[in-house]
Amino acid sequence: MTATLSQTKKLSVEYVWFPERKDRSEYVVRRFSHILKGRVLDVGCDRAYLKQLLAPHATPSLPLDYTGIDIGGTPDITINLEQIDRLPFDDRSFDAIVCTDVLEHLDNFHHVFGELLRVTRGSAVISLPNCWSAARQPIARGRGSFKHYGLPLDRPMDRHKWFFSLTEAIAFFEGHRQRGLFRNLTLHATEKPRPTPVRALRRIRYPDELHYLNRYAHTLWAVLEV
Repeated sequence: MTATLSQTKKLSVEYVWFPERKDRSEYVVRRFSHILKGRVLDVGCDRAYLKQLLAPHATPSLPLDYTGIDIGGTPDITINLEQIDRLPFDDRSFDAIVCTDVLEHLDNFHHVFGELLRVTRGSAVISLPNCWSAARQPIARGRGSFKHYGLPLDRPMDRHKWFFSLTEAIAFFEGHRQRGLFRNLTLHATEKPRPTPVRALRRIRYPDELHYLNRYAHTLWAVLEV
């Protein structure tokens, strides 16, 4: 299944960049704090930045019950997602799940995606990178490299296991929605901030929305309501 132009025309774009992982967590809270209430699972939590950032948004009637899982950092539960049959939680355990730029690191991408849907009873916030965007300049220039790919001298601790465009990521989520795995799907993309004239020139050069998004949007964000 491929994304269609009608799908991407509905896609809003926000201009933001995440130099560090904490910057991405701060964006998640700014953008999705209204969803991240009650019992929250943070998949790939790293140093659990979300736990501290979400605390001020909790209410007496709906206190924050945060659980972070990861293979490193400071998780509540240490889990290697590539070695699981099931997440150690019952069905529909969490009001909300956050999984930002994690699935592309896993050979068992599809299995873990299914597990996220199994353990949520509310919403899942999932982001995927636009791998084409990261590769665009090195390939065009014929030199350089891009993060999480390539052939380092020694085996890396971490790398991307999948290489896909933004529109392929859209098609992945839309395809699973059509299969009935969740009720509602909301998507938006994020693009690195650039001066307005630069963005305007890019739009002139790449008027087709699919071409533009695949070149310049760095992340796709999906909110899945089960």
